Amino acid sequence: MSTDFKSIPLIDIGPLLAKCDDPDMGEDPGVAEVVRQLDRACREAGFFYVKGHGIPESLIKKVRTSTREFFKLPYEEKSKIKMTPVAGYRGYQRVGENITKGVPDMHEAIDCYREVRQGMYGDLGKVMEGCNQWPVNPPDLKPIMEEYVSLCTELSRKIMRGIALALGGSPNEFEGQRAGDPFWVLRIIGYPGASKANGLGTPENDIGCGAHTDYGLLTLVNQDDDITALQVKNLSGEWISAVPIPGTFVCNIGDMLKIWSNGLYDSTLHRVINSCPRYRVCVAYFYEPNFDVPVEPLDFCVRRTGGTRKFGRACYGEHLVSKVQTNFVE
Repeated sequence: MSTDFKSIPLIDIGPLLAKCDDPDMGEDPGVAEVVRQLDRACREAGFFYVKGHGIPESLIKKVRTSTREFFKLPYEEKSKIKMTPVAGYRGYQRVGENITKGVPDMHEAIDCYREVRQGMYGDLGKVMEGCNQWPVNPPDLKPIMEEYVSLCTELSRKIMRGIALALGGSPNEFEGQRAGDPFWVLRIIGYPGASKANGLGTPENDIGCGAHTDYGLLTLVNQDDDITALQVKNLSGEWISAVPIPGTFVCNIGDMLKIWSNGLYDSTLHRVINSCPRYRVCVAYFYEPNFDVPVEPLDFCVRRTGGTRKFGRACYGEHLVSKVQTNFVE
């Protein structure tokens, strides 16, 4: 449940990562302190920065550099990997093709998903079947992003072990049948500068991405170090800027964790407005549950929140497909 937070907390997760695969990790004082901070951040803001995450800064910067190189290419080149429903909604979208709540977003992007083989999830996954589309140029974009996804997946698993403890469960609550075979989403995004996005020249018209919540469990945002554009909405309706902190990820929780926690942790509304005249890049990695898992409040979270189930059962795959099919215009 969001509060009137005025800033987004910064958490050093190094102690958590050091003990993450220890069966007795919850008894370690360093882990306990990280867990306490995660609990507070998830209850009060639904957003937090992490440092001490272990992913090399050189790779984080390479991810953004390769992204910028791709978006500098002519449209004719970028459109060779154009997103279509036939491609499983994977590929490139030009500015204005992504839709949030009926309004075109002023960004361009490459959308990637965990690849889905034919019949892998039956009828539920048919819409998402396909392989990711990677451009010929820059030639290193695919290997860089695949390495990055692998590291982000492992990091997210470890952060979720801390969040599981923060909720009052065992470290492996979000493994096995819930998220032991996690789906993932990667959005490689470019936001034109304020005066170039739509020709109107006023920042209030340049909504890079409209207000929304994320769909799954945990998001890791890798954003430019020198442009502030991501904003998070607090309980009073104020938009709090997620000012870039070099060497960190901005993390936030998604709709499925909101349900599993019975609303103890909320998926907070956020948006992007690039009021800077310079082009901004951002790569968002989304760690998700197992694609076909039923999601409903966990018993120990129901007890912690007063004994009443606040949400019915949902299915992550259904939730994702419904969003994907309404967030895209040909």
